[in-house]
Amino acid sequence: MEFGDYRVEIIPDTEFRLDGGAMFGVVPRVLWEKKCPPDDLNRIKMNMNCLFIETPQEKILVETGIGEKWSEKETQIYGIFRDKPLSQTLFEKTGCRPEDISIVVNTHLHFDHAGGNTIWNSGQGTVASRQRIEKATVPGAVATGEEKKEVLPAKHAKEREKKKQEAGSQKAVAQFPNARYFVSKSELKHAENPHERDRASYLPENWKPIEESGQLELKPDNYEVVEGLTMQTIRGHSETMQTVRLVRGRRTIYGFADLIPMTTHLSLPWIAGFDLFPLETLEAKRDLLKRAAEEDWICLFYHENEMPLCQIKESDGKLRAVEFGE
Repeated sequence: MEFGDYRVEIIPDTEFRLDGGAMFGVVPRVLWEKKCPPDDLNRIKMNMNCLFIETPQEKILVETGIGEKWSEKETQIYGIFRDKPLSQTLFEKTGCRPEDISIVVNTHLHFDHAGGNTIWNSGQGTVASRQRIEKATVPGAVATGEEKKEVLPAKHAKEREKKKQEAGSQKAVAQFPNARYFVSKSELKHAENPHERDRASYLPENWKPIEESGQLELKPDNYEVVEGLTMQTIRGHSETMQTVRLVRGRRTIYGFADLIPMTTHLSLPWIAGFDLFPLETLEAKRDLLKRAAEEDWICLFYHENEMPLCQIKESDGKLRAVEFGE
């Protein structure tokens, strides 16, 4: 769509699934399952909605999705259902090929936001169909029955090593060969020194190759990508995650990244269990959603399935997502 003198498109990556309890934290299942029905492994369906912005000088992609560098076992664990690569969706939506993208921006380096930064040098990722699995060995997934047990980072590391062996001589390379990749210096520092709470979310093959190729540019906590497009670090989901704000004239598009993953998280206490600083997420949501409603922002919910771009309306003290112009 036209957005002032810029063009904006949503580039959906693929469907994947995470544990519903983890996605809604302290909210009881009896409440969240009405809005996000889980599968038989208690996982809910989510998308990854990347943002394409074309200016007179640049072609920008904000976020790159979950990527295609997954083993068959991992695609089952995370319920990844990919019927086509991100590059094909990008071309269908914008007419651009990966080599046409000039800037890639990551709000943070978790695997579901930065996974498409790189691809195997063969250009072939794993396209998997939905399959039921009997047990999980990767953090963030679930196990069933008698096999349910604590999942440790060491097991995740073994799975990653197995994946590398399966890849053989393949090497991860930049998916967007002519792009400058932007991420905050603070986020990269944490990604390279994660703690036990979020270590499984950071996979070095998503940023090391672009660091080695000289394409990675480190940015301050708050910065302007191009005129009107700014990144702001907001502590909540993590300490160094950023949100996205695009302003042209009197219109604003605001991307919440993982601060508010889906429209089902509009209620203030509905906060993902993954968040490292949930009380700060709460206060950020209170402020940003109020402004979104008052100023008629167009809101982008990164993991939303039904209505990734929408507006927020308040009625009787409750917030709801509506189509443009409703």
